[in-house]
Amino acid sequence: MGSALTRAAQWTSSSASGSRTLALTLLNQTLLSEILQFVEDVKSLHPQSAEVVFEEPLQWRTALQTSDLQAGYKISDSGVQSEQQDSSGRPLLLLSPPHVSVSCFSLLSELLYLCEDKEAELRACLEEIDKLRGKDRNAKVQLLQLLQRLNKQILDKVLQQISEQVHLHTSLMKNELDSLMLFCGDDDRSLLKSLRYISDFEFANGCRAPPHRQLLGEMAYVAVETYDTEPLYVSCSSRGAFLNKGVKVYEADDNDYEQTGETFEDLTSLLKKKSCYFSQNIHKEDPNRQQLRNPEPLTKWRENGLLSDTRKSEEQKSSSAEKGKSKAEFSLSSSPGRYSPQKSRTPARSRLKEALSESSPESEEEEAEQLERHPETNADLPSEQLRLQKLIKYLREGDQTVTVLTMCSLMELDLKQETYQLAIRDLGGLDVLLNILDTKEMRCIIGSLKILRVISHSAQIQRSMVKMKGVQSLVPLLDISLPELQALAAETLANVAKFRKARRTVRHCGGIDKLVRLLDCAPTSSSLSPREELDVEAARCGALALWSCSRSSRNKEAIRRAGGIPLLGRLLRSPHVNMLIPVTGTLQECASEESYRNAVRSEGMIKDLVRNLSSENQELQMHSASAIFKCAEDEKTRDLINQYRGPQRLALLLSKPENKQLLAAATGAIWKCSISPKNVTKFQEYRVLEKLVSLMSEQPEEVLVNVVAALGEFAKIQENRAVIGQSGGIEKLVRLLTGRNQALLVNVTRTLGICATDMKNMAIIDQLDGLRLVWSLLKNPSPEVQSSAAWALCPIIQNGKDVGESMRRLIGGFQLLIKLLKSTNNEVLASVCAVIAKITEDKEENVALLTDYGVVPLLANLTSTTDECLRRHLAEAIAYCCMWSQNRTAFGKAGAVAPLVRYVKSDNSQVHETTVVALYQLSKDVDNCISLHSNGVIQPLLELMGHDNEDVAFMAAGCVRNIRMLANANKFSKWID
Repeated sequence: MGSALTRAAQWTSSSASGSRTLALTLLNQTLLSEILQFVEDVKSLHPQSAEVVFEEPLQWRTALQTSDLQAGYKISDSGVQSEQQDSSGRPLLLLSPPHVSVSCFSLLSELLYLCEDKEAELRACLEEIDKLRGKDRNAKVQLLQLLQRLNKQILDKVLQQISEQVHLHTSLMKNELDSLMLFCGDDDRSLLKSLRYISDFEFANGCRAPPHRQLLGEMAYVAVETYDTEPLYVSCSSRGAFLNKGVKVYEADDNDYEQTGETFEDLTSLLKKKSCYFSQNIHKEDPNRQQLRNPEPLTKWRENGLLSDTRKSEEQKSSSAEKGKSKAEFSLSSSPGRYSPQKSRTPARSRLKEALSESSPESEEEEAEQLERHPETNADLPSEQLRLQKLIKYLREGDQTVTVLTMCSLMELDLKQETYQLAIRDLGGLDVLLNILDTKEMRCIIGSLKILRVISHSAQIQRSMVKMKGVQSLVPLLDISLPELQALAAETLANVAKFRKARRTVRHCGGIDKLVRLLDCAPTSSSLSPREELDVEAARCGALALWSCSRSSRNKEAIRRAGGIPLLGRLLRSPHVNMLIPVTGTLQECASEESYRNAVRSEGMIKDLVRNLSSENQELQMHSASAIFKCAEDEKTRDLINQYRGPQRLALLLSKPENKQLLAAATGAIWKCSISPKNVTKFQEYRVLEKLVSLMSEQPEEVLVNVVAALGEFAKIQENRAVIGQSGGIEKLVRLLTGRNQALLVNVTRTLGICATDMKNMAIIDQLDGLRLVWSLLKNPSPEVQSSAAWALCPIIQNGKDVGESMRRLIGGFQLLIKLLKSTNNEVLASVCAVIAKITEDKEENVALLTDYGVVPLLANLTSTTDECLRRHLAEAIAYCCMWSQNRTAFGKAGAVAPLVRYVKSDNSQVHETTVVALYQLSKDVDNCISLHSNGVIQPLLELMGHDNEDVAFMAAGCVRNIRMLANANKFSKWID
């Protein structure tokens, strides 16, 4: 954490006091969030390390008051102190507002939990942070390891945020600086005295500048000593190199970073401008000059398939005639083409020979002559960059033959490197390659597609191709009856269609129908003829493109209308694994739509998907399991999976924990399949439950989400709840409550609520302070987490020991329930009403507290709802709140009686059961009886008096009795009068 605060945090200094404070920036916000999560989790995840005592306490100004700390602390007139003490008898926590001192992480975690603005409190703490040293050596070592891990996590988070905002090309900068450093020294042959980085620390992205300067595109700062100038302090940025005011240390003042001159293309150009000595000697010892290797073009052209048979035979003749010549002299004139060998070489062809040759000029005079003939050439570029610049020029200006040969030379480069990909775009090569697609020359089109297929893996190239209307050029190529060309075009489309606009453009250009037609290929045999192999490859690339396009719901519908489902089902029976992967991936993507899930079942694809779970290819297994995960939403599909022995095959996939993607897919499929109890029974034959419990630690969150959800389905069977508790599952579930993944928290609370119905499990939850942890999730901003936590609290409250007292000790616990009653989410409201019903059942103290906080008018405001689930639990909460003082009267005055009468007329029997209890309690008030009678409650109550449930019948009769007694009393009083 030290280096993260030193190198990544942004500090400001006060002019008055000189003290450093954390600046209010986005990077510092990221740091605070990561450190806050660490401090909140360290107590539960690493309890021993959290108790390590600091040598000197952390001290800062706090917003907490003595009234905020209650149980577990000693309160006096001077302040609050903890019961825990160090070896010298000093309390580990001492609060004397506005000052606080803390000596261990466990108390720091508790303190932050009590704060309303945790990040502001942590900010104040970090600004006063001091060194810490533990007494227990083992615990100290473990704590240091945790802090180192936090430090790395923070730096990675900061660099990820920087990469999302600015793209820094550090490789070119490092190559240039490394080259220049080779020519530093004190001898006569050196170009510079010295060149060094200002900072020795290098971030993971290759930059040496502070993160807040990286956001401005700056990558590193160097100090250069030349032979004829004062030392130069240079900033290397994505815009180029420029002089600064004097950055001499890593943490320089902001003024030192300011630019003092013009921006140069690179450091070499800057040094040529500032140092006459460097400029005069650079051409003698050019550090950027590298030997070019011989590309042996003929071999590469044949490998790329861009030479016709006629040309191959003529090349053999030409190569035998030219056998005595050197490789450096081999050029286009020695091979047959558009021009005869006797014709003089054109300037463009001459420059192409220069680019393909491996030899550099034989003397400085020859190099000078070439620079004079081509003044536009930049000699300071690295050789590969220079070569690429020339090739793009030939691609733009050359004839068909030169174009083909130039593309062959381009394919010799490592086009997978982003540097080359972006250089091709920036030099205008991408535009030329797309224009070639609109020609009629098949060789040129194929060559262009082979290059586009590789460089289109870059996200920036994909967006550039769409802007240049490259999709409109690619889609018509799918109609050409040339399988190789169709395959290349389809694969390029698969790369490009990674974002929404590209997928929409493919659909608007009619690409979906054309891609579906490519699927009309049925390879039933593993041995294929050359022609069949080309057709299969075209179908595979078509499925690959549909896979990318299917991320759009409109494209899914377009694929279905084009007849893609039966064709995908036929290809799913292919014996070729490379075909099955994109086909299964497409089905898995489309299975989010109900129409596709029904089609997959009706077309008999479930059997093939289950069969592919036993494939030796783990990627195919992963996509098959993911498809089953989505398709198993339907009960009929789950029955088919069971019929085809799907549970057995899914259970076997759990034995491959090293492949996290496969594990996530397999556990997801197990989750959905276990919704059916008979699948759970089948899973238990292979001890899947125990395996799932063992997977609840040290797994990525996408695995944990599925594992915990599957455990929730297994736990619906009483015997399995006991197994989860005996296998240590409850402890792991409680530990996961401190996470931040919302989907995981929803599943954890659901599963924990089901397991809490087992008394032995409930004892473990009580022991681990599970009630407090689940209750704290009510503060989560996600409505799904709030409702899931509230539902989990119901069985925990019902089965826990001394829960009422525990809840009253929760600071702000009841206020939180009152706040949630103002939510607009019906699921949250229903779950909170259920919690209120549980905590007020036979607990008058809790009813009194909730009444003081204003629960009555809030519940009364909800009675106009039409949501059946909310009606049921709202009526129950009102019934138990009527047990206190004048609440019956208060509900009547708040207008809750008349809407409750409508609940009795509902078709939901569960609503009847809770509503009749509420009406019985309300009928004990005279005014409420009048309202009940006037709103026509008698007839529905008379019908409920014949209910099968004796309690419902009794409450209905009691309500009628109370109304009748009031009527009789009125008659009696009139008779007396």
